[in-house]
Amino acid sequence: MFPLQRGRRLRVNESIRSLVRETSLSPSDFMFPMFIAEGENYKVEIASMPGIFRRSIDLTVKEIHELFDLGIRAVNIYVKVSENLKDNTGLEAWNPNGLMQNAIRAIKAACPEMIVMPDVALDPYSIYGHDGIIANGDIENDSTNAALVKMAVSHAQAGADFVAPSDMMDGRVLRLREGLDAAGFHNVGIMSYSAKYASAFYGPFRDALDSAPVDATEIPKDKKTYQMDYANRIEAIKEALWDVEEGADMVMVKPGIAYLDIVREVKNAVNVPVTVYHVSGEYAMIKAAAERGWLDHDKIMMEQLMCIKRAGASLISTYFAKEAAILLNK
Repeated sequence: MFPLQRGRRLRVNESIRSLVRETSLSPSDFMFPMFIAEGENYKVEIASMPGIFRRSIDLTVKEIHELFDLGIRAVNIYVKVSENLKDNTGLEAWNPNGLMQNAIRAIKAACPEMIVMPDVALDPYSIYGHDGIIANGDIENDSTNAALVKMAVSHAQAGADFVAPSDMMDGRVLRLREGLDAAGFHNVGIMSYSAKYASAFYGPFRDALDSAPVDATEIPKDKKTYQMDYANRIEAIKEALWDVEEGADMVMVKPGIAYLDIVREVKNAVNVPVTVYHVSGEYAMIKAAAERGWLDHDKIMMEQLMCIKRAGASLISTYFAKEAAILLNK
């Protein structure tokens, strides 16, 4: 009770503030999303994501070494698939010599200690831009799961440490766990996108992979039949608990900053690490505002990352990973 208790005594200077700080960040808290393209010595900046590039495998490996030297220990990887390899079945997704599989092998060969978590979803391989196989105007859940199992096993065979299903099909974690175990990959983990919302924050990501749903009358115009309604909170807890019961080793909440209430709810409900995806739209907004001089880029970046960690994240997948690690190392 005042005047015996004065909260400001613990805020007098930075040394005292650092002594009592409840949350801290380190480079090992970050996972860096990477976009991989065909070719050699290829690097193209994504217009809506300044500072983020599509890279060929050789340049991706070079970047992996830089990330590891900064203290970043995990990457989640996505591939931009050639149009002629896309169909409605996802066949290219489990090609043992596909772009994703070759990228996994190259990264693990160059930097074995880097944890590689490839994306498991059909949208980069789909002529429709959806995360599943379409039949009779609907995204088929169970046939999609069967395709995802083939995809995940091919990633494990290439050397993936975790597979990261981002599709939001019902029951896919169980099917993936069964499929990986049957193939002998008991130690390959599953980081499930458990509470992935149908969000408008994903626009720049879809630019990066050219994976937005196509506009056609015979198919769903968006992903709202499988991604979650952003009005819902309890549903996120339910989805996360289901995934843990089905064998998920980590669960993810996506997006990040606009969903910190969900992060805390999920953290309180599950007994596995919670990953948060600080998504492309959240990244692009900071970059755009900073370019106009409206915000201090580094201060806002670090504040948002700290807030995600404070909310309960064990791991943050963020396009700021490299920039933040450089600041933290200084």
